[in-house]
Amino acid sequence: MPRWLLWSLLAVVCWGLWAVTARFIGEALTAAQSQALSTLGILPVLLALASSSRSSVIGNARRGRIIAFASGAVVCAGNVAYYHALGLGEKAATVVPLTALYPVVTVLLATLLLRERLNAVQWAGTLLAGVAIWLFNVTGLAGLSSGWLPYALAPILLWGIGGFLQKLSTAHLSGELSTLWFLWAFVPATAGILWVDPLARSPEPRTWIFAAALGLLFGLGNLGLLKAFASQGKASVISPLAGLYPVVSVPAAILLFGERVGGREWAAIALAVAGAIALAWESPGAKTSE
Repeated sequence: MPRWLLWSLLAVVCWGLWAVTARFIGEALTAAQSQALSTLGILPVLLALASSSRSSVIGNARRGRIIAFASGAVVCAGNVAYYHALGLGEKAATVVPLTALYPVVTVLLATLLLRERLNAVQWAGTLLAGVAIWLFNVTGLAGLSSGWLPYALAPILLWGIGGFLQKLSTAHLSGELSTLWFLWAFVPATAGILWVDPLARSPEPRTWIFAAALGLLFGLGNLGLLKAFASQGKASVISPLAGLYPVVSVPAAILLFGERVGGREWAAIALAVAGAIALAWESPGAKTSE
C-alpha cells in the first residue's frame, strides 16, 4: 500500500472526528472563539514538529514557508465559517458532507495550474458534487444568500484553496516542515481573534477540553495530508480521498447526537460521498508515487 494512501487515511479519521467535536462546544463559544481556543490542541503538534529530525528543506525554503503559512491563514478563515455554520444549529450530518466537497476546488486548481489530469470518472465526480450542493440548498435559490448555506460554502472555497497551497509547499519543504509552518499561521490568528472577539468570561473546563481536542485532531489531520502530498501523491487524488471524512463523521453525529436526516438530505449525503469517491478514482495503470 503506498505511503500517501496511509497518510490520507489518517487525515480521514482525524478530520472525521474533528468535524463533529465542534458540536460539543455548542453555544459556549462563538465560531471565532472556538477557532482561537482550539490552538491549545495545535501547540503540542507544533512542539513535536519543531523537534522532529524529519523536518527538512528540499527546495526554496523561503518560498515554501510563505506558501505553507499562507495556506494556514486561508484554512483558518474557512474553519471560522465552518464553526459558524454549525453554531447556527444546522445538523452536523448535513453540514459536514457539504463542506467535504472542498476537494472540488483543489482538483480544479491542480488540473489548471499543476497540469494534473482527471479521468472521466473524476470529472463525473465534479458533477455529482455540484448536484449534492444543490440538494443541500433545501430553501431554493433564496437559500444561497441567507441562512447557514453561505457559511457552509465558504469553507469549500477556502479549504480548497488552502489544500492547493499545501501541495505547493511540499515542493519545497518536507511534510513535517510544511505542517509546522501551516500550523504556525493559527498562532497570530488566535491573538487577532481574541483581540476582536474576547472571552466575556472563562469557559467551563469541558469547553476547554473539547476546544483543545478540536485543535489536536485538526493538527494531526493536516500532518497526514501534508505527509501524503510530500510522498508525491497527486493533489487531485489525495484531496478527494481526505474529503471522505464524512464516512467517519456522519455516523458519529447520528450516534452521538441522535440526529435524523430526511430523504433529500440522505440523497445529498450519498451524492457527496459518491462524488468524493469518483474524484479519487485512478484509471487502471495510472502512476502514483509511493
